[in-house]
Amino acid sequence: MTSLRKLGSSDLEVFPLSLGGNVFGWTADEAQSFAVLDAYTAGGGNFVDTADGYSAWIAGHTGGESETIIGKWFAARGNRSDVVLATKVSTHPEYKGLSPANIKAAADASLRRLGTDYIDLYYTHFDDTSVPVEEIIGALDELVRAGKVREIAASNISAERLAESVEFSDREGLARYVALQPHYNLVSRDTYEGPLQEVASRTGLAAVPYFALASGFLTGKYRPGTTVDSARAEGAGKHLDTERGIRVLAALDEVAGAHDAEVATVALAWLAARPTVAAPIASARTVEQLPALLAVADLTLTDAEVARLTEASA
Repeated sequence: MTSLRKLGSSDLEVFPLSLGGNVFGWTADEAQSFAVLDAYTAGGGNFVDTADGYSAWIAGHTGGESETIIGKWFAARGNRSDVVLATKVSTHPEYKGLSPANIKAAADASLRRLGTDYIDLYYTHFDDTSVPVEEIIGALDELVRAGKVREIAASNISAERLAESVEFSDREGLARYVALQPHYNLVSRDTYEGPLQEVASRTGLAAVPYFALASGFLTGKYRPGTTVDSARAEGAGKHLDTERGIRVLAALDEVAGAHDAEVATVALAWLAARPTVAAPIASARTVEQLPALLAVADLTLTDAEVARLTEASA
């Protein structure tokens, strides 16, 4: 049995890979989504990440498609209590921003779509600097006290606002962020390392990085001269035009070869070994993509291998 990781100062214990729900209802239909969720949990996974805004960017979608599919899956499997469920507020077209009234209304809408009466981990998806942190934390605290949310977290926030939020919670004895979801991977380190990571480390927050595989680039399927049929190919392929991207691929190939592991597994293992990181997030459109992700739980890199990858990605 893979050992679970404690999420910051909370009582939540999570598998070292969080399954991204951004593809559910987008590139994975309901049947595919159910299959991926089944395979993830069968492989020991228990940490599912979604947001109320997934997938409002698709023509004809209204937002909440991913939550709705996950809710149907919970109802079909009867396994809600076995899963640590994370969702987010601020990007649904009908519930934009972080005003207290919006946070509470959006949470209720998410609960309805998910078919549950509680959210394990509730993130502010994008900070709303027009709202004082005192008001945001106050609204989140009300959700915790009402039993609708177990723990709170933040994503896409400045180091200053994050520190201010935690300090306010501590001072007033209110619900406190336990996790941070930053953009972080081998080809995007400055999006987390530095002031943001320092605040997380100092305040005991667990990092749950998104874009852990750089939109698929760190799976190794993007190579010079290759064409990949993917909705995210343009974003992933741009890393091939950088010296760092090429260096990172070479280092990943080297370490993967030493372990007879997939490139994606090694990229996730590097992330999982970084200070403050509890569980990287990665999504799978098909069941076939899952084994390389789940394998991160059983791959421990040597100090030399971590250093090799860290140097290549500098």
